[in-house]
Amino acid sequence: MGFKLENISKVENTRPKPLENTSFLKKEIHLFGSPFSNKIKEDFYTELSVLLKAGINLKDGLQLIENAFKKKFHKEKIRMLSQSIISGSSLSEVLKTEKEFSDYEYYSVKIGEETGTLTKVTEQLGAFFGKKNEQRRQLMSALTYPIIILSTAVLVVIFMLQFVVPMFQDIFRQQNVELPGITKFIINVSEFTKTYGLLILISFIGLFFSKTLFNKKQWYKKAKDSLTLKMPILGKFIKTLYLSQFTQAVSLLTSSKVPVIHSIQLVKKMIDFYPLQKALEEVEKSIINGKSLSESLKAHALFDDKMIALVKVAEETNQNEFIFERLNMQYASQVERRSKLLSTLLEPFIIMIVGVLVGIILVAMYLPMFRLSSVLG
Repeated sequence: MGFKLENISKVENTRPKPLENTSFLKKEIHLFGSPFSNKIKEDFYTELSVLLKAGINLKDGLQLIENAFKKKFHKEKIRMLSQSIISGSSLSEVLKTEKEFSDYEYYSVKIGEETGTLTKVTEQLGAFFGKKNEQRRQLMSALTYPIIILSTAVLVVIFMLQFVVPMFQDIFRQQNVELPGITKFIINVSEFTKTYGLLILISFIGLFFSKTLFNKKQWYKKAKDSLTLKMPILGKFIKTLYLSQFTQAVSLLTSSKVPVIHSIQLVKKMIDFYPLQKALEEVEKSIINGKSLSESLKAHALFDDKMIALVKVAEETNQNEFIFERLNMQYASQVERRSKLLSTLLEPFIIMIVGVLVGIILVAMYLPMFRLSSVLG
């Protein structure tokens, strides 16, 4: 998405059109994720900061951004923001009423409006969502190839269980060969997949499509995130990823002169990761009871010694913004390195698992064949 500055003169003469009521069939349907995604927010805040820095007022800036969007939903959302501002509302008040925008964005923009630093705040918000998108791309890059290999491996094993094993099973039945335990086990697995394979496939598909419903359940988020955190290789990567987002958010909020306790409250609402949310909830209570931020963080294993030591230094020197910015740079660097390491480690590990499974199936099928050849001989 990109805006054109030559459209500024046109904006002055353009009256915002009222939103039209459209039928259900004409509305855009969004199956996965939020229609106003982090990528859209990155573009929105970055371009808004550029326009404000260029001296364009907020109303005209929003109308220019509206013209730059291509999807109808995005155009209508920005047009609604523009109309509300024309009606006398502030940008922060409008953001607060829209479910696509978080409390973090609302308070950041509100502080920017009250202190006259809206240009800087929108630039920081664009940078925040840009870093968040970059980390998501790193995670997807690290997992895409291993997932493809794993999916191929599963298909190969299912093919062997569905078609190859039954062929050997018919031969063994005709020759009345005594089967070893491993062969009986593989045949039982093959019969199970033939009987319940379709049901299992439908269950997995149903589970995948119902994930959006489960994501709203606290028990599901707790179980999923806690299990992810305990995984041998992926767990450390996910932990570093969310610590990077945490330090970046606190850095941006402290630069806007938001008190520490309010920063913790906002970050807790904006980062959707149960172990971090739970830890920050307890950190918030600890700070209210009179403890320092470093002491509160120290009580939770999620925060490492390096962060706690540097936060303590920040408290003693009153340089929270600088310290959290340095922490964010360090964690972002770790995320990049670990994403490459994750991809490097998972690929041979999955190939090894595939080789072991295929080898077990082949050995289980050929052991009776050797016995049969010795009997015939």
